[in-house]
Amino acid sequence: MVNKVEICGVNTSKLPILKNEEKEILFQKILQGDKEARQQYIYGNLRLVLSVIQRFSNRGEYMDDLFQVGCIGLMKAIDNFDVTQGVKFSTYAVPMIIGEVRRYLRDNNTIRVSRSLRDTAYKALQVKERLTAEKSKEPAIEEIAKELGMPKENVVMALDAIQDPISLFEPVYHDGGDTLFVMDQVSDEKNGDSLWLENISLSEAIERLTEREKRIVHLRFFQGKTQTEVSTEIGISQAQVSRLEKSALRHMRKYM
Repeated sequence: MVNKVEICGVNTSKLPILKNEEKEILFQKILQGDKEARQQYIYGNLRLVLSVIQRFSNRGEYMDDLFQVGCIGLMKAIDNFDVTQGVKFSTYAVPMIIGEVRRYLRDNNTIRVSRSLRDTAYKALQVKERLTAEKSKEPAIEEIAKELGMPKENVVMALDAIQDPISLFEPVYHDGGDTLFVMDQVSDEKNGDSLWLENISLSEAIERLTEREKRIVHLRFFQGKTQTEVSTEIGISQAQVSRLEKSALRHMRKYM
């Protein structure tokens, strides 16, 4: 387990957990320029960094590197957190930490993908192309997985492994028609921590959208409707839905 080892010389099993009252007191001191309070606040939130980087632990990155990058995101969150907004610090910090890690992965492009994952991804793409030609429409992940004789989660993982950065909003395929996103195709009930983290950052990102964008995102990704169905329901063209959806996802990616 990542939270029971030494990372960057820190014994992660002995990291403190700050009580809400302690956090409030420390943050007031931070606002007054108390550097020692800032260090205590950072140290008291390192478990939050660990929770975030665990979701990237299967990407072949050194955990020490991700931990350091995550700590940079944590410090940025502390320096920019506005206590008057009525938002919990963890709710604000998680998207900041995730964003910092994703920028690191994108900018350094050091993701190491295993040969087995690459092979699975390429086979899936070949099956996708064949089924698209046969049926004149893009196949669902379930169809590809059935052809390959493997769980759909394995197919999504393989396809996601050859893309960068990781995101629920990364398109799996986008050769025409409605774009298929990872969020459309797979959910992992076993991975509670990652789901919790994604939900936090997702909620924060959605709140920053316009009312129309919120409705489109809700209909598309929470009710599973196609762009055509959404256009009929809200009374605009499919092209407008597509444009607004892309705009919403583009804005959300900034906070995911």
